[in-house]
Amino acid sequence: MNINKYKVLTKVVELGSLTKAADELGFTQSGVSHIINSLEDEFGFSLLIRNRSGVRVTSNGETILKTIYEILKWHQHLEQEVASLHGLDAGVLQIGTFTSVSVQWLPGIIQDFQRDYPNIEIRLSEGDYTQIEEWIAEGKIDCGFLSLPTLDTFDAIHLHQDPLFVLLPVDHPLSCESSLLFSQLENETFVLLREGTDHDVRRILEQSSINPKSKYTLADDYAIMAMVEKGLGISILPELVLRGQRFNIRLVELTGHYRSLGIVVRSMAQVSPATKIFLKYVQNYPKL
Repeated sequence: MNINKYKVLTKVVELGSLTKAADELGFTQSGVSHIINSLEDEFGFSLLIRNRSGVRVTSNGETILKTIYEILKWHQHLEQEVASLHGLDAGVLQIGTFTSVSVQWLPGIIQDFQRDYPNIEIRLSEGDYTQIEEWIAEGKIDCGFLSLPTLDTFDAIHLHQDPLFVLLPVDHPLSCESSLLFSQLENETFVLLREGTDHDVRRILEQSSINPKSKYTLADDYAIMAMVEKGLGISILPELVLRGQRFNIRLVELTGHYRSLGIVVRSMAQVSPATKIFLKYVQNYPKL
């Protein structure tokens, strides 16, 4: 078993290109191709389909990759345990995150963490809730920030109750309210985030039995604020997303509604030493 070969394969899959993987890893393209070919010979089946646009994984490759990610995760865990026994703090920590956490929390948390543990390399993967859950389940990341509840099979640490606000144009009839109920929004036109990024708002809309009229569905929080500013509808976003925004809009708290933010691992009993340390820094971060 050659761990380095597995690392090359996963990097090729991640980037979708032999050339890009070679550049990032410091290999020649022919060297990367040779490694992939040797793995295919070893396994007895093709792992990748190569074409002009790049590479994609075969069905057999998809199956074997799940085990390879597990092997790499446990190899990383072993390296950290050995380093810990030698009194060293080393290793790689892979974290899943989404935009508002990346902007508001992570810079400060990472700054504190790396001041004390400069030899632990941190790798960030940014995605939506669904992607982060998939990465945790597949072992591609060690931990991930998510809106709770998440999958029952995961272990989660609750961090913060993030209140939801209604975004209104400044001349909207409801803009003078100090707080709002969902019943007051029933006839409004909404600008919403695309599915996968807005579980919290869609869940609350379903619970309230409101079927929102939605003219626009976008993937970016700031695009939504810009649309609301121009009077193209109203929206609902969490407070963490809205911190520091400079749009000329009115923010009114949605009474009794919030998202619960947490940090999630696949199993607390199996986390690496570096992950354990990082979780403590997250929980102790004063700005949560």
